[in-house]
Amino acid sequence: MKIVRFKIYMVILSLLACGYMSLSEAGSVTKLEQTGGKFSLTYNGKPYFIKGAGGKNHLKYLKECGGNSIRTWGSSNLEELLDEAQSLGLTVTIGFWVGHERHGFDYNNEQAVKDQLERFKGDVQKYKDHPALLMWAIGNEMEGGGDNVKIWTAINEMAKACKEIDPNHPTMTVVAELGGNKIPLFNALCPDVDVLGINSYGGGPSAGERYQKLGGTKPYVITEFGPPGQWETGKTEWGAPYEMNSTEKGKFYYKTYEGSIENKPLCLGSYAFVWGFKQEATATWYGMFVKDGSKTPAVDYMTKAWSGKDPENFCPVIESFEVPKVSGIKVGDTVEAKIMVKDPEGQPLTYKWVLMQESGNYATGGDPQADQPMFPNAIIENGKSTVKVKIPDSGGSYRLYVFIYDSENGSAMANMPIKVDGEVKAMKKQQQKMPFYVYSDAGKDSPYFPSGYMGNTAAIKIDEACKDNPQKGNTCLKISYNALDNWGGVVWQSPPNDWGDQDGGFNLDGATDLEFWARGENGGEKLSFSFGLLKDKKFSDSAGGEIKDVILKKEWTKYRIALDGRDLSCIKTGFAWTLAGQGKPITFYLDEINYK
Repeated sequence: MKIVRFKIYMVILSLLACGYMSLSEAGSVTKLEQTGGKFSLTYNGKPYFIKGAGGKNHLKYLKECGGNSIRTWGSSNLEELLDEAQSLGLTVTIGFWVGHERHGFDYNNEQAVKDQLERFKGDVQKYKDHPALLMWAIGNEMEGGGDNVKIWTAINEMAKACKEIDPNHPTMTVVAELGGNKIPLFNALCPDVDVLGINSYGGGPSAGERYQKLGGTKPYVITEFGPPGQWETGKTEWGAPYEMNSTEKGKFYYKTYEGSIENKPLCLGSYAFVWGFKQEATATWYGMFVKDGSKTPAVDYMTKAWSGKDPENFCPVIESFEVPKVSGIKVGDTVEAKIMVKDPEGQPLTYKWVLMQESGNYATGGDPQADQPMFPNAIIENGKSTVKVKIPDSGGSYRLYVFIYDSENGSAMANMPIKVDGEVKAMKKQQQKMPFYVYSDAGKDSPYFPSGYMGNTAAIKIDEACKDNPQKGNTCLKISYNALDNWGGVVWQSPPNDWGDQDGGFNLDGATDLEFWARGENGGEKLSFSFGLLKDKKFSDSAGGEIKDVILKKEWTKYRIALDGRDLSCIKTGFAWTLAGQGKPITFYLDEINYK
């Protein structure tokens, strides 16, 4: 084997020498260098400062704005993304998702830790020679409070194994802020990790300085930054966080860039969060783009930071936003609001007001969240800089949004939480069109989330984009249960991580069947499938159903749960599987899960 590798190496050197192969075609090489107290990167022999963003959309535009790199949080099915990045001259920091204790991963389970290491080694082997690869990011905010020594030890073992397989790219691990014992334990227990990634929002402008004061000596990358998080801002008397408007957010991105990234001796660059749209806490808190693809001022400010130049067209600038009455409101009342906006180029502006139910989910950690229900009939005379809003027939917390657009794909937005007195009712859901997808290539935006892990959660692994013989389209679900006993299962939920304490779900009236395709890795695997698990809760499913003890075949087989005219007006748990330990690890596949 060594002789074969040596011959291949000599062939590559010959091709490089003769000009038949470029260095990039032979795989990239990223080196970490230190001169005195300053660290820097070289990429294929040239100095490289990371001007990046997290995300996989709008990549051509990222390049046009002066960006040069993207970051991923997972390592599944990256071939197309890596190829696209390479074609645009962008690099990729590949993230490997390391288990979180809050999700049920047990670092005392030696087998689970070993299996995680082996999966990582497989991914390193798979992607190490891709010319777009910049470095490896092992884990994201997996450290929790930062005191579990076994987590740091596992991270270092992964970094050490990575270096043995791929000596051409640095290793990094990513933490959430800098408190507690994170930096001392990282320094003591992670000698094989070259770089520390720091996710910092409200503390972004001072993150670099604080890192050094806490004893940080290795180079760092600010791996996520943006506006102050929902846990860092002021709150209403009913606990809803106030969100910066888009103009304020753009300025805060730039403040972090100046304070912790630009011209800092230990900093190798950064990844702004997030180069796309993300529902988290609210519909607008973190996305640098609106859901419709319009850019926000954060893009303008990062263009200036990356390129040193102003964008050709600036987004609209918010000067003031007023909602005179935000509490003491009753059902049926009318609320007024107004916003003052100017466009730097003097373009005409359009306005869109939206009332949404408040999510109430202000958790940290970035777990998936569903879009919140809208009330289009509540908006009286939309399209102006002022608005009147007719409050719906339920008490509770809402949020009033305003989106402003120019004629060049620029946008601005602001919002305000409002509180309505009275009984909080489950909102009447709009009836959905069929088929309604839980999982499918054709239904990737389905708002059900596989967040309800049950039983022996550490033994469960899901690949949501498996390309191994899908029943239809390009991908299917690959699910592994790596324990011999106990039991496990996963529920697709709306909202995610909710077991009946929040309003949510969808009106699926009119559906006649819940259909799905399944197959076993070997055949003979026994599982049960169901929907509508929530009963006798504050917010329950309106109906449920199950097929028990299904024996899977090795070939794709269609299964159905007949709905028989049941009340489907509120289905919060759209699909679930459960199994009992079967004396060996099992793997099975699901595809085309839909109501029809």
